[in-house]
Amino acid sequence: MKRKVVRPKRNAPLSSLTEFYMASPRYLALKGKSQKEYASHLDKACATRIEHLDKTLGAIQIHLLKRMHIREAYDIWLLSGVRQANYRAAALSVALSYAVEVDLMDYNPMQGLRKQSTKPRRVRWEREQVIRFLNVAYSDFKYRSIGLIVHMAYDWAQRIGDMRLLTWDSLDLTAQRIDLTQSKRNAEVHLPISDELTAMLKEQREAFGFQEYVAPKPKPSAGAYVPYNIDHIDDVMNAVKLEAGLPKNLTAMDLRRTAITEMAESGVDAIGIRQVTGHADLQSVTPYLVNTFSGASAALAKRNNK
Repeated sequence: MKRKVVRPKRNAPLSSLTEFYMASPRYLALKGKSQKEYASHLDKACATRIEHLDKTLGAIQIHLLKRMHIREAYDIWLLSGVRQANYRAAALSVALSYAVEVDLMDYNPMQGLRKQSTKPRRVRWEREQVIRFLNVAYSDFKYRSIGLIVHMAYDWAQRIGDMRLLTWDSLDLTAQRIDLTQSKRNAEVHLPISDELTAMLKEQREAFGFQEYVAPKPKPSAGAYVPYNIDHIDDVMNAVKLEAGLPKNLTAMDLRRTAITEMAESGVDAIGIRQVTGHADLQSVTPYLVNTFSGASAALAKRNNK
């Protein structure tokens, strides 16, 4: 039985506030993976030592927490990298915003904090590299599920996380369509399945159609077939890339960016791209786009042909 977390008073330490937040309906509504990530970032944030106070951030009383304390902590977090620092700051900001909502704080001291921006990743696959990867993956049964995850992510411009957890009930192989509710924002997308991918999925269903996951690990764990976790996907991806003679810097996460860039190069407008990707607006699509020579050439050719 979980112990009941008592609502802290304003003179209680910040750590009691983060515990209170992690018992809140807001936190409990998060998916399991997000809960673990938030909990880890909040624990590390609270353990950060504020030198001029000679105490940790988590030991500072809620009503005495100031932006300068957050600033000092953030500078320490940057030693672990900009991305990790921003994740930690984001998790703490959510907890502090919740404190404002429930009248434990008058304002969120995280507001106004100037954070460093991460350099966006621009790596993309060439189509020929995807083909080489799939040729190797599909030639060995132990790699076939990874091949399907890559194939689906690339064909449909979807996130790897949704592909590794995809279940058979989302697919209609007769109608050649997928109806997917994305895990990140619960956006619904309805996509066609190409003839080539349909053929591979039918083969996969013959081997794994008795259980729910489309692309599980090829060997059962404790008697059950389970999805790959992200770390294991990276390990198997690296093995396939090595056999295929592909660059080490290509990752599974780059496939969505590659597919979106290819759509833009082909002249697909923002509305069409969003129909495929499930993004709410153009601004959220932009970080995935990569400036390319072929894309610029097509754009200039259209201008010159007017």
